[in-house]
Amino acid sequence: MFQLFVLADFLYFPKDKSEYIPATISLAVFMILAFITMRIIIKVSKRQEEKAKEFEEQLMKNQSVQKDSH
Repeated sequence: MFQLFVLADFLYFPKDKSEYIPATISLAVFMILAFITMRIIIKVSKRQEEKAKEFEEQLMKNQSVQKDSH
């Protein structure tokens, strides 16, 4: 019972629905920024993966050359 009373203080539903507009705008802005950030992270990750594969291939090639020379 006490929990419901405490949680009721945080619930606020305005009668004037125009108060939702700033919240909607800020939600949209943050969602767009989150999407852009995620796309940037994915692009950087793919680039790093390609560099790691190239580096791994280079190491394998060097190892095979060293084995052949011994």
